[in-house]
Amino acid sequence: MKLPSIIAADPQADRVVPPSGAAARLTGLVAGGMAFLAVFALALSLAAGRLADRWGEALARTATVRISAPEDQIDLQTAAVLAVLTVTPGVASARALSLDEQRALLAPWFGPDLPVDALPLPQLIEVVETGDGYDGEGLRQRLAAEAPGAVLDDHTRWRAPLVQAAGRLRLLGWVSLGLIGAVVAAMITLAANAALAANAQVIRVLRLVGARDAYIARAFVRRFTLRAFWGAAAGSLAGMIGVALLPRADAAGGFLTGLGFQGAAWLLPLLLPFLAGAVAFAATRTAALAKLRELT
Repeated sequence: MKLPSIIAADPQADRVVPPSGAAARLTGLVAGGMAFLAVFALALSLAAGRLADRWGEALARTATVRISAPEDQIDLQTAAVLAVLTVTPGVASARALSLDEQRALLAPWFGPDLPVDALPLPQLIEVVETGDGYDGEGLRQRLAAEAPGAVLDDHTRWRAPLVQAAGRLRLLGWVSLGLIGAVVAAMITLAANAALAANAQVIRVLRLVGARDAYIARAFVRRFTLRAFWGAAAGSLAGMIGVALLPRADAAGGFLTGLGFQGAAWLLPLLLPFLAGAVAFAATRTAALAKLRELT
């Protein structure tokens, strides 16, 4: 069984394409650089998707009741609000946050040494919904009657922009991958045209001895496809090493620290060399046949 023409070497046809030169270096360099960037674009897209799902799930089933009242009424209104929430259909649980928990919430903005005890902070109550949810408007009316200083925040105004922003980041990652593929195709097309033009005399001689355009084009297609494949393989490997060296999300806790791959997603960058090879195959074949028609 013969190997496919892209893999199996043809020494006679390979002489048509010089083994070195600017076109060869450009093809491997472009494929490697674009694959390196594609790994990070892929990581960004997947991380943005996870972020959108996490934010949506975290905010969809939680709400907050904020109680702003004189100090001598805070405890009474807190007890009244908890009593209302306990009997409200659709509320799974409700609890008042401690001073330590409120300090932890404010620490990213004001630091860990914030004197919470000395500040007139409102009392916060965390509300967790059931799967069916609750009647927000009805709950607001009952809270207003029982505790005038209580305000229900169901996170609607926060949830939508956050999820939308994460979704746009994911879309930006996929668009970046598409642009990277287009750049690879354009650069390889230019490199193939340059190699064909540089070997115009050799091509004319091959035609005189009976070589068909398909035979000549196949030599260029094979050489440039393999160059793109191995260049993209090196770039993908470098990109995966770079992603692996990024800070872990549980170590730093920041927004941009969760850009790594998780689980089976580590296999996705391994597809990039094959995609680069497919792009190079299509681009080089199209460019070679078009250039050969020009040289007729």
